[in-house]
Amino acid sequence: MTFEEYIKHDAIGLAELIKNGEITPEEILNIAINRSEETNSQTNAIIHKLHDFAKKSIDKRDKKAVFSGVPFLMKDIGDHLKGAPMNFGCNGYENFVSTEDSISTERIKKAGLITFGKTNTPEFGLTPYTEPKLHGPTRNPWDLDRSAGGSSGGSAAAVAAGVVPLATANDGGGSIRIPASCCGLFGLKPSRGRISLGNLEGESWSGAVMGNCVSRSVRDSAAYLDAVQGASYGEPYLVQQPDMPYSEEIKIVPGKLKIAYSTAHSLDHEVDNECIKAIDNTVQLLKTLGHEVTEVKLPWNKDDLKVAFTTVLFGEIATEIKMLEQYLGRKVTRKDIEINTWSMGLLGRTYKAGDFSMAKRQWGKLSRNLGVFHKE
Repeated sequence: MTFEEYIKHDAIGLAELIKNGEITPEEILNIAINRSEETNSQTNAIIHKLHDFAKKSIDKRDKKAVFSGVPFLMKDIGDHLKGAPMNFGCNGYENFVSTEDSISTERIKKAGLITFGKTNTPEFGLTPYTEPKLHGPTRNPWDLDRSAGGSSGGSAAAVAAGVVPLATANDGGGSIRIPASCCGLFGLKPSRGRISLGNLEGESWSGAVMGNCVSRSVRDSAAYLDAVQGASYGEPYLVQQPDMPYSEEIKIVPGKLKIAYSTAHSLDHEVDNECIKAIDNTVQLLKTLGHEVTEVKLPWNKDDLKVAFTTVLFGEIATEIKMLEQYLGRKVTRKDIEINTWSMGLLGRTYKAGDFSMAKRQWGKLSRNLGVFHKE
């Protein structure tokens, strides 16, 4: 198989070729590794090579699994892979190695995916661009002068460059959706609780962070969500199980939908005309498909959202720094973390427990008001 043939298939397609005996997992893995070697000096998408680990994983895989033998990459934050480095984009964790698999990683392995590398991420996944000082910036394969987005920019750049058909991503404030948008991919942030963060992560960003993937096809993301979704032991909340597998759900014609949209910025910032134009084009497409599309005012007070989100976020960053201190066995210094993280951590330490609790209540109120809004 040539790269030109490889790039025509999504992960489901590659798995079918392997199951039919038309190509071996070893051959496909070599194509993916060669493509990564060709592109990574330009994109800086992959920061840890796990080639030997991947080759050993091929024989251990479930040959009947949905993605059996398909090459795969994991973002260097969120999902732990036993024996592999995990830096979180942070200099203080430069020598950290995961000692066990996350629940999600166990499910990734069970799905037959063959992980051969870890992808770049900003420090603690905090920015909508991927430019950590530890590993340097990830560049967009479509235009190396542009950003791949963040915080899952490394995964998005690798998928867009044709290295793999899908890779892990996680999202607290846009970290799946932004790089998917920047790199021309499909990226869905699931509802909180849909995918377990397990005992290693617990509740990241007070529940705002959810894992999933970025992919080149909708059916790959649906099948991946089928493979990794579901609760684990001790979950703080449980969500209703889907009525049918997402892989089946995407085959159903939705009929006429009632869709609301807005071109306003969620936090009242200026919106670029190109973004407004893109939304207007989408609205026209949806109308031609027969859907009812209505422009609405955003159903929240923007100041309430700003205060609630930043209070919780800065408090969580202060906690990240405390956890780093536990790992290092000493006080964190400016050499360990970047100035943005340092500054937000200092702000987080100025809040009282009551401030954080109030912000969480406001956060919950906003969520429930949105639930009422979506009834329409």
